[in-house]
Amino acid sequence: MTTLDTVLTAGRAAAEARMRDTVRLYSQAPDSFNRSTGTTAPGAQTTLYSGKARVKAIAAATGRETEAGEREIVLREYEVHLPWSTVLPGAGRVLPGMRVEVTASPDARMVGLILWVTGATFSDQSTAWRIRTEDRS
Repeated sequence: MTTLDTVLTAGRAAAEARMRDTVRLYSQAPDSFNRSTGTTAPGAQTTLYSGKARVKAIAAATGRETEAGEREIVLREYEVHLPWSTVLPGAGRVLPGMRVEVTASPDARMVGLILWVTGATFSDQSTAWRIRTEDRS
């Protein structure tokens, strides 16, 4: 094991120790509209990961106002850190449009927060797997 490997192992353990939130990363099929009842049913969800994480608001991102449909919304950016060793089923890639739900957190105000994935970074020298997300509420 090289010196770099030793440092990375220690860094990954330290990063994982800071993961005090619990999240569920999932994909969701498109919603379906029932013409006879006039209702929309949410698409099926597929859980890709459930476990510890660190959900961190991006300080430089104060939120930008945008319009969705006919409603004003504020997009706030978050970075979700998963353990570096996390392996996802199937292709193993996080794609924009997937979602992260905060299921438990020391900050009770975050529980139930749904974040939309906008991108992810990959690196063999990272201490955690970082996923860029936004809160669209």
